[in-house]
Amino acid sequence: MSEATSEPNQVAQDASPAAHASSQLQRATQLAQALRQELHKAIIGQQDVVDGVLTALIAGGHVLVEGVPGLGKTLLVRALARCFGGEFSRIQFTPDLMPSDITGHAVYDMTSEQFKLRKGPVFTNLLLADEINRAPAKTQAALLEVMQERQVTLEGRALAAPQPFLVMATQNPIEQEGTYPLPEAELDRFMLMLRMDYPLAEEELELVRQVTRSARTDILDVSGLRVLLQAKDVQALQKIASDLPLDEQVLDYAVRLARSTRDWPGLVLGAGPRASIALVRCARARALLRGGTFVTPDDVKGCALAVLRHRVRLSPETDIEGVSVDQLLRQLLDQVAAPRL
Repeated sequence: MSEATSEPNQVAQDASPAAHASSQLQRATQLAQALRQELHKAIIGQQDVVDGVLTALIAGGHVLVEGVPGLGKTLLVRALARCFGGEFSRIQFTPDLMPSDITGHAVYDMTSEQFKLRKGPVFTNLLLADEINRAPAKTQAALLEVMQERQVTLEGRALAAPQPFLVMATQNPIEQEGTYPLPEAELDRFMLMLRMDYPLAEEELELVRQVTRSARTDILDVSGLRVLLQAKDVQALQKIASDLPLDEQVLDYAVRLARSTRDWPGLVLGAGPRASIALVRCARARALLRGGTFVTPDDVKGCALAVLRHRVRLSPETDIEGVSVDQLLRQLLDQVAAPRL
């Protein structure tokens, strides 16, 4: 392993968890923050989106990044893949993509006169599903099983996906031409939905300055990024985050937030139990990322929009009034009382 990955190894191989829990957490936080700094070498601005992707990685959940073309959604995932020493696959979703192009299929071997399974690109650690909503629902559904159960059934055989397994999907706004809305069952399998907006003026100025220094491309280059972690290091980060202390009042707050969406005025579809679980797992990941030793209500509140926005649906009346999902959820967050620790 390269010198750059020696510190992650220490995170993964710390000998006595009970005696060195504090130093383990400190090294895990240092690794997560180093990864954040490395990603910002390729991504100008977009702090919330970068932190959201790192939160999903540490929490062990899938993430959906939405934004108009040209904002750097794919670049962000490519940058993370560059910093990750495990297996990486990319699928460009198109209207003619078939489910077997994702999961794999059986092929007849003339030599052995038998059918052999050919695994698809889904058998990887980090899967980029690029422009996922440009393929019809039948093709999108090919990811349902592997996203939930971390396995794929081919020819009656259940084949496990490598661990860790993370789907990072990008999509264009559904109002754009040539897009298909993701079914609710698939949206619910994404732990987070992140919105990538236009950069600030100073960020765009710096972006143009850096990109135009090169004659090769119109995007930033990720080839110079360092490999900071391997697959086992990701699993170690996830384990350390899952062990962070969580007060019962904070747990209750996360559940109350999710349950409040089910009868909140202006919503006809509320979030299910997966949202409560995601709130807690993401809050722990955010606590690790900021260097905290326990989870606070602010950690839960900080990830609530990304956890809930794709799991609820506005009523037609609210939609006609021009109120967005995020506006309604911010009202909910302001009115659901958070515990004082």
